[in-house]
Amino acid sequence: MPSDRIAVLSDIHGVLPALEAVLAEPDVAAADRIVLTGDIAAGPQPAEVIDLLRAQGDRVLWVAGNADRELVEFRRGERDGIPDPIAPFAAEALRADQVDLLASLPKSLTLDVTGLGPVLFCHATPRDDEEVVLVDSRPGRWAEVFTGLDPGVRTVVCGHTHMPYVRLAHGRLVVNPGSVGMPYGRPGAHWCLLGPGADLRVTPYDIPAAVARLVAECAYPDIAAWADYFLRARATDAEVLEQFGPRDGRR
Repeated sequence: MPSDRIAVLSDIHGVLPALEAVLAEPDVAAADRIVLTGDIAAGPQPAEVIDLLRAQGDRVLWVAGNADRELVEFRRGERDGIPDPIAPFAAEALRADQVDLLASLPKSLTLDVTGLGPVLFCHATPRDDEEVVLVDSRPGRWAEVFTGLDPGVRTVVCGHTHMPYVRLAHGRLVVNPGSVGMPYGRPGAHWCLLGPGADLRVTPYDIPAAVARLVAECAYPDIAAWADYFLRARATDAEVLEQFGPRDGRR
């Protein structure tokens, strides 16, 4: 039976105050399901974020992101380092049961949503957890990342790039909810409500208080600079699009 409302939360990145603000939204509380499209824990409060999400019960459905995979690999000795400077701290902050949870997560899942039919949820693209697609990716690029995708799937929800958008690509609706914890372009906790359409949302919260809270509660040595940069969305969308461009196959 299709779900009438799905709240999609992506790229929380261990930012507990942002997650708390989104979970307090009436439309999130009333949603049939909450789907997490990856990069859940790689940030300042990874254990606390996972515990809060687990407390929401079975209506939360989890999908792994590349950062979640990297935390697991680091903790299990399968890699020596992680490019994201805060990620080794986050990996060591997780309990063993939380590492096991992240290791068990699927790379994608499909749900029937009222008004949208079968919707595929993934982190970056349906075939890879690190590929980059953007709001202005060329049609040929979308044809590449859709290779092998079930033709019955007419909506794809992805995250990874931390910038919200909705667009059509080869007749499929593509939705990126943006980032709950590390937004690019403008501050706030970004998410999406699906059914019967796709409604991009942003939840404002007290960012100065959240920055102060992270500084007080997180032992990461550079937490003040990290929180100021990411919670205040110092990176503009134009800067990030230019940085991501080569990974989208552009010259």
